[in-house]
Amino acid sequence: MPDEPHGAVAPSAGQALAQGWCALSSLHGRIETHIERALQARHDLSVREFSVLNVLSGQHDGDGGHLQMKQLADSVVLSQSATTRLVTRLEDRGLLARYICPGDRRGIYTDVSDEGLKLLEEARPTHDTALREALAEAARRPELAPLVAAVEGLTGTTC
Repeated sequence: MPDEPHGAVAPSAGQALAQGWCALSSLHGRIETHIERALQARHDLSVREFSVLNVLSGQHDGDGGHLQMKQLADSVVLSQSATTRLVTRLEDRGLLARYICPGDRRGIYTDVSDEGLKLLEEARPTHDTALREALAEAARRPELAPLVAAVEGLTGTTC
């Protein structure tokens, strides 16, 4: 092993994957915590609440822009029960509404309200600034810098 320091052992493929996963998890946690603090302080909004409003706003093109609860849960990577609790909190604040699907009485749709769209637009610059700050801070850590570069290189992906 010519590239390894004397006495060092190269990690196995499994160990390397575990280290990569650990770094990715660390990056995610750092970013989410930084954004959470900024959104809470300035807009009384959690990262998850922002994500729900953001996903629903992407579906919003006038009347009928909505998602079923299961689609919303999948989009924000939460269980259906956690999504229901989150939607209830946002609904109580007047930021979105739920209604029964006219074509399928079993389906429940969720749509962002005008008030929710307004709050989202007010919060988006805070979110984006906090994201840039968190990435810049993480980029200074050697173990996270390659992941930050990969994230910054992503284009055309949607959330």
